[in-house]
Amino acid sequence: MPFVITDPCIGTKDTACVDVCPVDCIHPRKEEPEFQSATMLYIHPEECIDCGACVPACPVSAIYDSLESTPNSQKDLIEANFVYRSSDPENREAAEDIVKRHIETHADLMALPPSERMAAH
Repeated sequence: MPFVITDPCIGTKDTACVDVCPVDCIHPRKEEPEFQSATMLYIHPEECIDCGACVPACPVSAIYDSLESTPNSQKDLIEANFVYRSSDPENREAAEDIVKRHIETHADLMALPPSERMAAH
């Protein structure tokens, strides 16, 4: 899994990354029914071609380019990105449960505006 979306996306869900992705591997898209209920966006690891177009497009710097570069405070969201599948309700729910636990266990970080969270990692 080359790229990981992290918690600055929570409360933002800006889809600039979706717009630049050449293979549509970031979900849910605005037109997908689960967009409204999703807490954040997710990168499908098997669809991603590792092009990197999403990283500079993200206005809150929520996307890391590798598992290794993902900060320790965000490592739990690697699993959320890995399990999320828009076509599978159980996997969507599992990913959202991981994100909810992340929010609960990182209340201090989540109290910051999304645009400031990346710097706090």
